[in-house]
Amino acid sequence: MLAQMLTRTIQMALGLALLGISAPAATHCVNPGGTKGCSSTIGAAVTAAAPNDTITVAHGSYYEDVVIGKPLSLIGEGAENTIIDATGLPNGINIDGHNHPGLAHVSVTGFTVKNANFEGILLTDSSFITVADNHVTGNDKSLSFPGGVPTCPGLPPYFVDFQGFDCGEGIHLSGVDHSTIATNLVDKNAGGILLSDDTGSTHDNLISANTVQNNPFDCGITVASHIVIFGPQQPLRGIYHNTIVGNTSSANGLVSGEGAGVGLFAAAPGAQNWGNVVDGNTITGNALPGVAMHSHSPLQNLNDNLIVGNQISGNGPDSDPGTTVPTGIDVFADEVSGASPITGTVITQNIVKGEGIDIAVATSGGVTARFNSFFGAVGVANLGTGSVDATLNWWKCSGGPGANGCSTVTGLGVLTTPWLTKPF
Repeated sequence: MLAQMLTRTIQMALGLALLGISAPAATHCVNPGGTKGCSSTIGAAVTAAAPNDTITVAHGSYYEDVVIGKPLSLIGEGAENTIIDATGLPNGINIDGHNHPGLAHVSVTGFTVKNANFEGILLTDSSFITVADNHVTGNDKSLSFPGGVPTCPGLPPYFVDFQGFDCGEGIHLSGVDHSTIATNLVDKNAGGILLSDDTGSTHDNLISANTVQNNPFDCGITVASHIVIFGPQQPLRGIYHNTIVGNTSSANGLVSGEGAGVGLFAAAPGAQNWGNVVDGNTITGNALPGVAMHSHSPLQNLNDNLIVGNQISGNGPDSDPGTTVPTGIDVFADEVSGASPITGTVITQNIVKGEGIDIAVATSGGVTARFNSFFGAVGVANLGTGSVDATLNWWKCSGGPGANGCSTVTGLGVLTTPWLTKPF
């Protein structure tokens, strides 16, 4: 009888395999004592899990660097009491598609992740990842300043360029697409959330409803292309089609003076950072402008980005375009050093308060800024040679730019007529 049952089980399994039907996903459990059939470490449960399994983690502290190289769901009991403490370790959670090609469909939720040398949560070369409802705090412990120069010893070689200053940040996506980073609290890391292209293109991701605050050395949310291409611009390389929506980014970069609320940057020659959307965020009290766009080198593409519907107030100036007073949004191309003009930038429906300059533009590529509500002394400062279409904005009062009590314009080439007679 036993032999017959075993034979039938094997036949059934083979039949399901031939039909392309997999066995039901299993659920694994973790608790600190390893009781009731559970693992005592998250890493052991990940090793034991089959693809598409679920791992539930009970409250407690887990001292490990959790490496995930297969599709699965990792669910903590709650960020307030389920702790991954990565003291002395590279990362807290490493969703590692770099060493596991084709990695997709990983979910991580319900943890505090802290004290890693580099990133709290690292995602590389992977697709359809969800990271939600976590508290990522106090990471980037290897960041140091010998001789006043920021360095990050031990960072993997594929991340070394351009990242000595931030040591990876709280949550870092590189080579990631079609993924969601949502409703996380990211604080007290070197920087908050970083999208880069060190290992591959990062595109079509959603960064939504996160609170990113008090990260002292870098931006709250950084979208930075690091690839080097000595040739024509290459669409479908770099960073593109990402949506940064509904986040709160505040008090970042205050120690270094180098943190924007949201930064869109192109660093090296040939960097590609285009077609992204910064929408509906609350951006306050950061060291650099609320939204900062910088292009520094030849052959770059920092074009066709949309900044829409944000509430921006009380941020800092930016020495790159040369503002010396608090600035809400700035668009800067270092064309003197050979950077390409930035084109296709649309800035619309933003409310900018508590800034000396609401929008500063320093590119010959031209900017469209419409339906914004300006409350600063200067609504638009054109610091470059391009034109700014600043029609249909509210200039703090109904009289329009330059009227008594209204915001003003500085620089040439700014079109302001007609304007709105009440806020949009």
